[in-house]
This record gives sequence, structure tokens and C-alpha cells, in this order.
Amino acid sequence: MNSKQTLLISDRRVEDGRTALNKEAIKNAFLDDLFYVQGKFPALATQNDYYMALAFAVRDRMLQRWISTAAAYTNQGSRTVAYLSAEFLLGPHLGNNLINLNIFDTVKECMTELGLDFEKLLAQEEEPGLGNGGLGRLAACFIDSLATLEVPAMGYGIRYEFGIFHQEIIDGWQIEKTDKWLRYGNPWEIQRPEWAVEVKLGGHTEHYTDEHGHQRSRWVPGRIVNGIPYDTPILGYHTNTANTLRLWRAEAPESFDFAVFNRGDYYGAVLQKVTSENLSKVLYPNDEQQQGKELRLEQQFFFVSCSLQDMLRILRTQHLALDRFH
Repeated sequence: MNSKQTLLISDRRVEDGRTALNKEAIKNAFLDDLFYVQGKFPALATQNDYYMALAFAVRDRMLQRWISTAAAYTNQGSRTVAYLSAEFLLGPHLGNNLINLNIFDTVKECMTELGLDFEKLLAQEEEPGLGNGGLGRLAACFIDSLATLEVPAMGYGIRYEFGIFHQEIIDGWQIEKTDKWLRYGNPWEIQRPEWAVEVKLGGHTEHYTDEHGHQRSRWVPGRIVNGIPYDTPILGYHTNTANTLRLWRAEAPESFDFAVFNRGDYYGAVLQKVTSENLSKVLYPNDEQQQGKELRLEQQFFFVSCSLQDMLRILRTQHLALDRFH
């Protein structure tokens, strides 16, 4: 596809079944996603199936705005705000996106006419607990406001597998349990493995002589971790601008060592996978022990390195000189 064709697609404003905001189009999209994405029909569908189908129908209506925004930023070489934060306490996506698209009441009517409880669908969403409090909420408000003000921006952070703990009160005491916010999947994100980056950790330096006889030093990393980006559209309030929140998941370059497995060391065969994925496993690991302090430091280094490498990739994509990277 050439650039002219790409522009025609990204700039189109024709409403079709995947972008129209009227009741009939939303109903049809919801039922299509229930059938073709969730693979269910009403007699077998769970409350989560209905939520996921509605979420995908809403996301379809955001994608045109999201892709058009990204295309405009790329074509214009827009100077872009990059907001880095270890926390993003976004809150539930579904209700917020319905408000931003100005279709909250329309969708509520659609679900009611289909015999579904709209409030239960909203409550079904697993809230992404990617923040602990004020810092995470501030970051979420900033990226939401930047999209509303139509300021080119990207948020960068960590895609924690387990977010802030799930709280239960038992006999008057707080009991902290694992927050499994990803257990049923996240319909709002899109994985971008083609933009994965390498992050080098630990190791040592060594001296060598180059081809000109000069003494040099080089860093030999102890291990390498891949950062895999996951993108979530952040739509502005009643605007056509949708910025991107890019969260990084840590992954081992080789998640399974077949030779080690065949020697009978079944734990050792997946040790690299376990060690690497710890970087994005949990929000704020306990840092009372030395290992916890090291893990927090590695988490920060990991997502900052991933984000800087991604910014440099974007500059190359836009054919911008490095001296534009202020």
C-alpha cells in the first residue's frame, strides 16, 4: 500500500458499520463481536462475554480516530510530549470512552433494548490497577487532558501483570490479595511485538584494543530483557484526537531452554523466562529486602530505556534529525 492510499484510509470520515454511532449500528456491532470475537451466542454467553463484545464495539469506533491521529502526527513530524510514569491509575475504560465519544446514553438504550443490564456490564470491567494513588491518578489525568486539548502526546509506563493489591476486609483486618486484572483479557490494548526493544542489565566492563591500537572499554551485559509494547488509545473528551498510552511488558529473549529441559533441569529450562518477567510482574514489589530494592531499580531502568529507544525509533520513522530530540 502506498502513502497516498494510506492517507485516504487514515483520513476517511465515511461512517460504516464499524464507526457509526447510531443505535442500530452499535447493536449490530455488539452482536457481531459477540459472535465473531467472543465465539458465543446469547444462550451460552457470560456477563464477561457481553462486556467484551461491547468493549470491542466501542474500541472499533475509537480506532479510526486513533489511527488518523497517529497518521497526522507522523506526516507532520509533530513535536510530541512524552510523559513517563511508573504508575497510570486510569480507572475503568468503558464508561470513560462512552462519555468521550458522547454515546453513553445511546449505548445504555441499546443494551436495555437487548435485555441486558447496562450497569452490570460497566461493573464487569476489571479495573487496571496500574497505580497506587495520587501519582498514578495525576498521570492518567494528564494524558486524558492532553488528548482533550489535542496536544500530541504519548504516555509511557509498565504493563504490570498484577496491579495494586485487591483488598478484602476479614474480621476487621485488611487482607491483601493478588489483583488479577488481566485474567479475562484486556480488550482496550493492542500488542506491538514488531516494536520490541532490548534492555541490557548487569554484567561488567572489559578493556580491549581496537583496530587502530587505541585502548577501549566496553560493557558486557549480564542479561538481556526484551520490552514488548502494548498500546491503548486515550481519546479526548468530545474530540477526534486519540493519543497513545504505551506500556512495556518484560519478556525473555528465549523463554524455554530445550537443551536444559532435556537434561532433566525442568526449572532451569524456564528460569530465564521467570527472571525476566519479574520486571513487569507486580506494581511496587516489597523493597524491605535488598532484592526488592534491586527489582524496583531495574523496573525503572527497564521502562525508561524502552521508552527512550522507542522515541528514537519514532524520530527515524519521521525522518527527523537527532538534534530535534530536545
